[in-house]
Amino acid sequence: MYINQIHNKKFNLILYLPIPLVFLGLIVLNYITTADVNVEEMIQMMINELGTNLTFAIMVGQLAICCVILLFWVKFIHGQSIRSLTTSRKKVDWKRIFFSFTIWGVFTMVTTLIFYFLSPESFVVNFDPVKFFPFLIIALLLIPLQTSFEEYFFRGYLMQGIGVVTKSRLFPLIITSVTFGLMHIANPEVGKLGMIIMVYYIGTGFFLGIITLMDEGLELALGFHAANNLIGALLVTADWTAFQTHSILKDVSEPSAGFDVLFPVLVIFPILLFIFGRKYKWTNWKEKLTGKVYEYSPEIENINSIGNDNE
Repeated sequence: MYINQIHNKKFNLILYLPIPLVFLGLIVLNYITTADVNVEEMIQMMINELGTNLTFAIMVGQLAICCVILLFWVKFIHGQSIRSLTTSRKKVDWKRIFFSFTIWGVFTMVTTLIFYFLSPESFVVNFDPVKFFPFLIIALLLIPLQTSFEEYFFRGYLMQGIGVVTKSRLFPLIITSVTFGLMHIANPEVGKLGMIIMVYYIGTGFFLGIITLMDEGLELALGFHAANNLIGALLVTADWTAFQTHSILKDVSEPSAGFDVLFPVLVIFPILLFIFGRKYKWTNWKEKLTGKVYEYSPEIENINSIGNDNE
């Protein structure tokens, strides 16, 4: 099992705690310090002083650096392989990553085009080659590291660690999904749309946690998250979002939150679960999502590796 990957290493709770305590502490500190601040205006001030691309690079680059630090900590402090933090398979399945990236990237592009043609007055063409292509390079370099950090931290490091401590698969699913959502609470989208947007953030956390547990690895979550942030940042920006970019389109409509916030969680994500489940032949959902985490043994690893290589 994926969570059991940490069992065949020398798991040390003292060495495990600094990373989550520091990062989650920074989330709380950031929320407290920005509680009385207009985050949208703060981002705009940074853009006025530093420019859009540099502001974007600073904001995303922080988590990209965190990704490097986390992987270093896992590899050299814990002595755990990056492969075992990524998957229960004998090697990382890049086909899974690319399939997940492609299916969500295509969905994002198609829905964006549909919204553009249905409501052209809500968008302006923002494409400027001189500004777009430098941004494209920055995005390609930093966004995959940013999204990989969030997956490695929440669905990897926390999922495995909490699972080992609690001997449960359900507890780490709930805890990592809720904390993932709360990480976004200081985003300007929350101030603009209200707390209902947290349903989307936490719901996305549950979706990513479910596909990680069912697929016994991070590959699908890594691909989905990278497509969501990268394709989204390249296609559309708005003055009230966390990502201010030199994208192709700019949304100039007045934002509002309603069923469109709930639609992905209630409709799209279940459809994706069905697609992934059929393609990778997922079975025994209840046990994989709510069952116990047993002590590691080579026999368990061999049994659970059977079927994990389904294409």
